[in-house]
Amino acid sequence: MADDEFNRLFTDFKFTAYRLEALQRYDVTYEQDEFSRFLAGEARGEFPGIAEWIDGTVTKAVAAGKSLSRVHVVELPMSDYVRFECAWAYEHTVEAGEDVRILPVRRGEWPAELPHYDYWLFDSSQLVAMYYEEDGSFSSAEIIDDPRRVVEANHWRDVAQASAVPYREFARTHQDRLRVPA
Repeated sequence: MADDEFNRLFTDFKFTAYRLEALQRYDVTYEQDEFSRFLAGEARGEFPGIAEWIDGTVTKAVAAGKSLSRVHVVELPMSDYVRFECAWAYEHTVEAGEDVRILPVRRGEWPAELPHYDYWLFDSSQLVAMYYEEDGSFSSAEIIDDPRRVVEANHWRDVAQASAVPYREFARTHQDRLRVPA
């Protein structure tokens, strides 16, 4: 799937865009400097990649009455990357209107009813499987047209959302591990 085709999904959806996140570390080029600063204990400061997501996608979708949501299955104890993602990304995307939920599990365990891979589901009808390398770097995305798999992804979404806690509740419980700058 080409980047422009994938990006168009975020402007063309009519009602809902949902993401299941399964990895405990994503190797995203536009986050590398920020992740290093987080690990060094520095304050957040500018974060262009997240600012672009918020300004270019979340804010516009919310203003148009659309819903963006995600559930991240998070193994506890949290990886450094998940701590970073929570404190430096989710904290701000939630404020902008994205419904972020966390499904905490013990390290090495996985919710039986959920897949162990990432996907986007647009308007409950368009499924995009996300593939990553073992190091967390993005490999490719694939539109899945099989109606059975689309229905299955809707089921997984419902199970994940019902089992997860809102991000802010999770953050309050784990604030000592997130090192959210004051």
